[in-house]
Amino acid sequence: MKPSDLMIQYCNDIADNKIPTCTKHKWACKRFIDDLQKIGTWDWIFDESAAQHYFDWMKLFKHSQGYLAGQPKIPDPYEQFVYGNIYGWKHKETGDRRFRRSYEQIGRKNAKSQDKGIQALFELGEFSNVKVEVYVCATIKKQTRFVWGEANWLYNHSILKDKFITKYDEDFDDKVIIHKKSGSIFSRLTSEDKKRGDGPNPHFLILDEYHLQEDTSFYDLGASGQKVLRNPLMSIITTAGFDLNNPCFRVEYKYISSILNPDDPITNDEYFAIVCELDRNEGYEPIIINDRKVEPGEIIDDYVNDKSTWQKANPIIGKTPVGIKNIEYDIKESEGKPEKKRDLITKTFNIWIMQREFGYMDLSKWKQCENKNRDLKGQSCILGGDFSSKLDLTSITFEFYIDEKYVLRCHSFIPESKMWDKIKGDKIPYDLWADQGWITPVPGSVIDINFIKTYWEETAEKNNWHIVEYCFDPWGTMQLVGTLREEGQTVTEIVQGIKTLSEPTKDFRDQVYLKNVEHEGDPVLTFAVGNAVAEKVGRNENILLNKNRSKERIDPLTSAINAHTRAMFKEFSFNEPKILYC
Repeated sequence: MKPSDLMIQYCNDIADNKIPTCTKHKWACKRFIDDLQKIGTWDWIFDESAAQHYFDWMKLFKHSQGYLAGQPKIPDPYEQFVYGNIYGWKHKETGDRRFRRSYEQIGRKNAKSQDKGIQALFELGEFSNVKVEVYVCATIKKQTRFVWGEANWLYNHSILKDKFITKYDEDFDDKVIIHKKSGSIFSRLTSEDKKRGDGPNPHFLILDEYHLQEDTSFYDLGASGQKVLRNPLMSIITTAGFDLNNPCFRVEYKYISSILNPDDPITNDEYFAIVCELDRNEGYEPIIINDRKVEPGEIIDDYVNDKSTWQKANPIIGKTPVGIKNIEYDIKESEGKPEKKRDLITKTFNIWIMQREFGYMDLSKWKQCENKNRDLKGQSCILGGDFSSKLDLTSITFEFYIDEKYVLRCHSFIPESKMWDKIKGDKIPYDLWADQGWITPVPGSVIDINFIKTYWEETAEKNNWHIVEYCFDPWGTMQLVGTLREEGQTVTEIVQGIKTLSEPTKDFRDQVYLKNVEHEGDPVLTFAVGNAVAEKVGRNENILLNKNRSKERIDPLTSAINAHTRAMFKEFSFNEPKILYC
């Protein structure tokens, strides 16, 4: 079978639940199938010969350890899917590789180091007439020995032994692997090396166990050095971790989760990602699975009693007798030992250990509320705002009530200087959203609130909208509130707190789940909905959105809920001024 047929069969088996996989793994498979269907309509093709070439390359090596030690390497269907994607996709005109970034999160002992060692040797010789640099990065030198040491063993015990050499290099003050024909080198980088700031131009860069790295120095070093190269690749390989403030979870894991999620507006066609983990209840409400109540934040899979779930985080060893036996032992050993259980959940089952941090809304339900065709000319609305002069976003939402539907039209503003910082640092495509008209960059580092006022006045006039009420947090808007009232407008001050916001926050989500909300697919608003984290406050099931714990900005959603605080009463006529106290 040709590589794409093998990969399609793998995806079909996953779709049919013949292979246990987590939700994000399923998303990666769906992405591949969808991408194949785009061939002929976009810039990428799938090169069968290139994928097969890499499969054949993997077979040149032997296993270095474990129960398969000394036996030939036979790519697992999971490995065929991962590396078929990375090496099969090419630009239809230039032949350059599609994926310039890859992220693989998988349970320990699933051949991570072996696969990266094989990949590093391939990248050394891929352009045999060109000298390239290959690096593996880790916080300490001991950590780099897994991938680099694996590569050193692999070539020395293969038919390729005469094509490489390992020797001490003064420039690196370390041993390096050299591809004899091209002079390409494979070296190691640790914390001391990253302080140099520049120098390496890594054709291929491996960020090993990225969850241990406390900052993005290696990532930034690689990204900077790769700017001058035509076909670079940066590969992140990791298990889950314990520190949620490190960039692996805070930035990369959340970013690739958005890329994979078909209902999320974040896309990146040049970033391959796959996650192998147990499934968690990432929503806010409890769910029932096989007559078992699963609270928000809890693991859905019954990994203690259901061995088939082990394969979700362990696609290779989770189906082998030796692997199953070892996982079984780990589970038994963790009983009554909190520190062992934490390690089991994080390293074997690949779950980030996090506090009770709950998503506010299911993005798939939000997606179902999209409607771009609603005619709003001449309609009345309530305007909600969330204002910030110096932070990332300021947002306004026009909320209408038509045909028993709450219809939203949102727009956001960002200081131009902040926009480019967020694009670079957090990979948020504000520039694309600005080009598409969903967001307005405002020159400088501060947003003039009068600029926003002019925007909503011109928008309302253009569409013949009648703004019957304004809903703002009084903090920082007293002058605006005073101006609007002098103009004879109705302004309701939405004082932020439980009494004011708990009910509208719950009702807004309820109306979405009932499909009584309509939005036009605004990716900035959708981004905010996906970022939002809710927490229970006090008694009586009160909830609030927690800005401090929400990932990235939620200002567009906050503006919508401020509007909904009044719109939920369906009073779209002129009213007396109010203050809603918390």
